[in-house]
Amino acid sequence: MSAVWIENEVSTFGNTAKIERETHKLEKRLCRQVGQAIIDYNMIEEGDRVMVCMSGGKDSYGMLDILLKMQQRAPVQFELVAVNLDQKQPGFPDHILPEYLKSMGVEFHIETQDTYSIVKRNIPEGKTMCSLCSRLRRGILYKVARELKCNKLALGHHRDDMLQTFFLNMFFGGKLKGMPPKLTSDNGEFIVIRPLAYVAEKDLVRWAEHRQFPIIPCSLCGSQENLQRKQASKMLKEWEKQYPGRAETMFTALKNVVPSHLMDSKLHDFKNLKTTGVPDEDGDKAFDEEPFSPPTISGLPAMQVVTL
Repeated sequence: MSAVWIENEVSTFGNTAKIERETHKLEKRLCRQVGQAIIDYNMIEEGDRVMVCMSGGKDSYGMLDILLKMQQRAPVQFELVAVNLDQKQPGFPDHILPEYLKSMGVEFHIETQDTYSIVKRNIPEGKTMCSLCSRLRRGILYKVARELKCNKLALGHHRDDMLQTFFLNMFFGGKLKGMPPKLTSDNGEFIVIRPLAYVAEKDLVRWAEHRQFPIIPCSLCGSQENLQRKQASKMLKEWEKQYPGRAETMFTALKNVVPSHLMDSKLHDFKNLKTTGVPDEDGDKAFDEEPFSPPTISGLPAMQVVTL
């Protein structure tokens, strides 16, 4: 038995052990973040029947995977029903999701509706398909939720999706508006939840690789390279690369809103503002430098704040 062979075996064992440790840490982080989001926003309650919307992408696979783990540990009883809308996209492998869901032993329903033809017929070549596709999909999923007697719909949007939506609304919609973790459906009939609200996309990528989910690519929106959302995603990734921790700081900001320091008179009564003679921590400090304490993420330098 050669020394080189022994050295290689020891190295391989060490690498395998390291990968297993990192994967275990990732699983714990995902469960902790999903659990915390559920608690913070009271997403799931006793007796809920939750429709888990499955697209065949990494996010919805990850969401179902983690919710199944949470279901086993949760102090409340709730049901999960995985639902996929087969939109009849050409070449769509319609056997993959049913086979996977059967193997997981989860209740599921596949709804087949040819929305692909409607979108292609009504949207000119090169134009964004997301809006029409989303409206059609939403109406169908509401109908299915009603038939399956589900009171909540779980969507697989993660932290990065929420940040992208915030910037898209600000840049192109003229609104400080994001993608909330929990809200009512637009028809007022269901509660829509986003259990992955605290989860970073890079962690979902790693989890999908570890779990070897059978990913199904989208030939509609997934094939459009110049979407504004993709540009926003690229911008956020570049910022995060240049200033590690910036995405987490921005996401935290979405939970720390100070209406008196914005300009929306519907949220703060600027017109009737009167002096009180009482010191106010949120009072104007225009002549003071705003104190910033940039966080350190995983030992890496955080973003620098430059005052001009």
